[in-house]
Amino acid sequence: MTYYAVESVSLISKFGQISLTYSELLLYIIGLRFGSVGLFCMAFLFLPVSRGSVLLRLIDIPFEHATRYHVWLGHLTMALFTLHGLCYVIAWSLEGNLLGELAAWKEIGVANLPGVISLAAGLLMWVTSLHPVRKTYFELFFYTHQLYIIFVVFLAFHVGDFIFSFSAGPIFLFMLDRFLRFWQSRAKVDIISASCRPCGTVELVFSKPASLRYNALSFIFVQVRELSFLEWHPFSVSSSPMDGRYHMSILIKVLGSWTEKLRGIITDAQEQGRNGSESETGRITACVEGPYGHESPYHLMYENLILVAGGIGISPFLAILSDIIHRIEEGKPCMPKNVLVLWSVKKSNELSLLSAVDAQFISSSVSDKLHLDIQAFVTQESQPPLEEGIVGDDQKATGMFVKNGTTMSGLVGTGNNFWAGMYFAASTLGFVLAYALAQAYYVRRLNVFAWWHLGLVFVLCMAAGVTLPGGLVVLLWHLSEKRKAEDDRWDAAAAAVPRAQDGEEEAEQTTNGADAADGGVSLAAVKTTRYGCRPQFEAEFAAFAEKAGGGAADVGVLVCGPLGLQASVARECRSHNLGRRGGRRRRAGAVFHFNSHSFDL
Repeated sequence: MTYYAVESVSLISKFGQISLTYSELLLYIIGLRFGSVGLFCMAFLFLPVSRGSVLLRLIDIPFEHATRYHVWLGHLTMALFTLHGLCYVIAWSLEGNLLGELAAWKEIGVANLPGVISLAAGLLMWVTSLHPVRKTYFELFFYTHQLYIIFVVFLAFHVGDFIFSFSAGPIFLFMLDRFLRFWQSRAKVDIISASCRPCGTVELVFSKPASLRYNALSFIFVQVRELSFLEWHPFSVSSSPMDGRYHMSILIKVLGSWTEKLRGIITDAQEQGRNGSESETGRITACVEGPYGHESPYHLMYENLILVAGGIGISPFLAILSDIIHRIEEGKPCMPKNVLVLWSVKKSNELSLLSAVDAQFISSSVSDKLHLDIQAFVTQESQPPLEEGIVGDDQKATGMFVKNGTTMSGLVGTGNNFWAGMYFAASTLGFVLAYALAQAYYVRRLNVFAWWHLGLVFVLCMAAGVTLPGGLVVLLWHLSEKRKAEDDRWDAAAAAVPRAQDGEEEAEQTTNGADAADGGVSLAAVKTTRYGCRPQFEAEFAAFAEKAGGGAADVGVLVCGPLGLQASVARECRSHNLGRRGGRRRRAGAVFHFNSHSFDL
């Protein structure tokens, strides 16, 4: 912009006799530069918020990390567009024709009024996205951000098809992602179990197709229509893909009005069940979007693993523990040999969340290959409660079952790459074909020349490419997934051996007894609880590294919890790296890697 400003000043001397003054002409030129640079910034604005974007998956940047780039680009883009508009407003004021220019909607050239509307929508989104406003009035931020449609469409009206095409590519990718997410989120997902644990945490278990691929670091967005038609909330998956082919679970801590209402619905249904009355079917109409998250299973890439969690942050680590145990049991590739869990909670009743792990018992064959140490820290209690003996036994109430008609869809998140590629190719070709036909049989035949009209045609062709040929591919994709799910159910039913319920229980008891006889241990047996203190990361990390192999230890650290906890862990990793040698830097999202006894962020 500095170069453009200097160049603009030198260009003014080359203009001939014009009616504008030096100041007005300078404002026009610099304002134009602000707008063009803002348009180039906008070209990248929509890429980070395409949750299921193939591009983000190829470079392995998960959506939750990519959003920070959207925030930075949003601030930059809106600052440039605001300065762009401000330059023109000042110039029109100097000319004495401010209102006339603001309301101008030219046929040839830039239409001012659509630009004013687009900028107004952008400013509303910008102001409500500022951290103090977003933190206090999140719903206002969320609903206002839906003005992006007005922002984009009227921008196309403002500049016409040719200039709008500079940033149309990423917008088209966002439209592809948004349409796919809309298709997936329409499905009402069966809830296998919805229950409240004694510690106040809600557990939801969703039905999923066997073909849905995800890993233990994934998360999903959940909508409950009884609470809101527009609110979608992200939750970490607390179950491993190895836990079962047909279900996925999440743990929800009650922190706000939405989660409080959800718990109220479930507790009311559980109370009706205890009273012998039938709960109303469909009390929870849930829709699920995802799963999203890292494509790479970072928790399987280290022989020595430290998991640091705060409160409900243990949820993804429950999936990781279950995943590791099941993989070792089934002989599948699994690098972790030493795992340390550092878990901080406020109250001891939260420790019962450990019972949510599917693999509650570690057989002797697993314990020989895996050294697991769970260190729990209860920060707001100085001594164990009287009922400490049953703290780990979380007798959750019987969950309510809700039949909504279908399982989760695998259209987005870690879906099928073949169908995703077909969807992208069909939509792109559909857009090109629609635009070519519009130019040949509409624009040229009817002699359409207005810039704003051409911009409208361009946007409509983008939408047609996504919804028509792209929609057809999505429909075929959906039918293919549905047929595959039905085939999986038939195969599972044919392979299952009919057994009586009591016979199954007897077999389970016999198996557990055999494991115990072989020297197996439960997860509760490897848990050590400390009261009235917090984990000392320096001592814990150093002791673990020495046990894992001393100076040659290769250790991965994953942290999930409040920002303060994340900062403390990162600070400790950095401090251990100072003055030591042999460390190598590798950044992988929430993974902190340290090598040769050097803790490296």
